Amino acid sequence: MIRHAGAIRAGLMMVICFMVGSSWMDGIASRAAAASPQETIAGAARKVVKIHGAGGVRGLEAYQTGLLVSPAGHVVTVMSTVLDADELSCVLDDGRRYRATMVGVDPRRELAVLSIEAEDLPAFTLAAGDPVPVGTRIFALSNLFGVAVGDERVSAQHGVVSALVPLEARRGSYEVPYRGDVYILDCTTNNPGSPGGAVIDWRGRLVGMLGKELRASGSGIWLNYAIPTAALNEGYAEIISGTASPAAPAGATASPGFDPAVLGLVLVPDLLDRTPPFIETVVADSPAARAGLRPDDLVIAVGGRSVASRAALQRALAALAAGDAVQLSVVRSGTIVECDLGPRPAAGRKR
Repeated sequence: MIRHAGAIRAGLMMVICFMVGSSWMDGIASRAAAASPQETIAGAARKVVKIHGAGGVRGLEAYQTGLLVSPAGHVVTVMSTVLDADELSCVLDDGRRYRATMVGVDPRRELAVLSIEAEDLPAFTLAAGDPVPVGTRIFALSNLFGVAVGDERVSAQHGVVSALVPLEARRGSYEVPYRGDVYILDCTTNNPGSPGGAVIDWRGRLVGMLGKELRASGSGIWLNYAIPTAALNEGYAEIISGTASPAAPAGATASPGFDPAVLGLVLVPDLLDRTPPFIETVVADSPAARAGLRPDDLVIAVGGRSVASRAALQRALAALAAGDAVQLSVVRSGTIVECDLGPRPAAGRKR
């Protein structure tokens, strides 16, 4: 009996050792199969592009970041003044440079889709899905401060998702239109050049896209945030299907639009094909004067939507309904100033 008990104990020990050994070996195999952080970053960086366009003055950088979301060359990025250029270029991770064309924009989410003539490109997958949980470790990849040129890799930052909250933010006095949920990150990610950057998890899956530089409406602190992939997917689908506001086709004839003089703005004469919307005169005791606009201010956006010419400004004003708030972003002495002109009056009534 004792002999049998010893044999049973020996057999059990062999089974336990076998099970522990198998589990240990499986752990080693699992860790060996998992990519290192460097490999994860390198794989995701091949799907991130460096975008160069309009800008170049203080507060108006001429560069930002974008995400390849289609092997055929669709790039999702943030709607900004950088895209108001006659020639946009996208530089891939390997240094290849392509001329980009605007496919369309989604003003509600402030997204834009560009297209480059290329095939079989590595691309992120956009899909609807549940948000990642708070505490998820992430990498943020972007061309912050424009430090990456040519085939230099975009910068990578490591952090954690700290919260998922509705976005309530502003640029100057202008409240951003997007009111969906965003991820709040625990690292300083939203810098000049970062908008449009990728936020990935440790497996390299796309979690979200870095947004513009914004301040929280309540506290005024700078936000480090990302728009979730589900919102990107919805905006991209609407732009591609044509249900979001389309980009104006190149060479389209500008309609007269809304006369800025109704608001007390007299612009420089329209002498060129794309005369910039510089303010020549501000009428005394007008909405423009009360908002603090000045001669030589350059209007760059209406309600957050960028404008690059007199005609574009008139069209943007015409798109507002009577009574809608008229919020202009202008460049003054190298800085961006936000001005609220109050409700838009009916056309033809100057005051």
